[in-house]
Amino acid sequence: MSPDDLARHLTIDFTTIGRHSGLARRIEIWWFRVDGHFYITGTGGRRDWLANVRANPAGIVHIGDLDIPVLAREVSDPTERRRVLSDRQLAWYSSQEELDQLVASAPMIKLRFA
Repeated sequence: MSPDDLARHLTIDFTTIGRHSGLARRIEIWWFRVDGHFYITGTGGRRDWLANVRANPAGIVHIGDLDIPVLAREVSDPTERRRVLSDRQLAWYSSQEELDQLVASAPMIKLRFA
């Protein structure tokens, strides 16, 4: 499946490894392709998936019958965060919180196919 085909799927399942339990943790979540890269983000607040990625960057993206290994990196650079959060695909997030607040507090990871 090409990156364009993958990007057509807004909702994915994402598996991380629990930072305390060591068990696989699977959630349904949105992802976005911005400037050729795939990101997972959200409104501000604590997220277990982000804490799990911080402890172990390996994960799996599930789309239909595909299980795609990924490595996740937390995005901390404010310029990159603003660029991603300003993309029109993510307009819903800006309707929930001011952009500056999102840039400061939204959980965000960038995925790289392993």
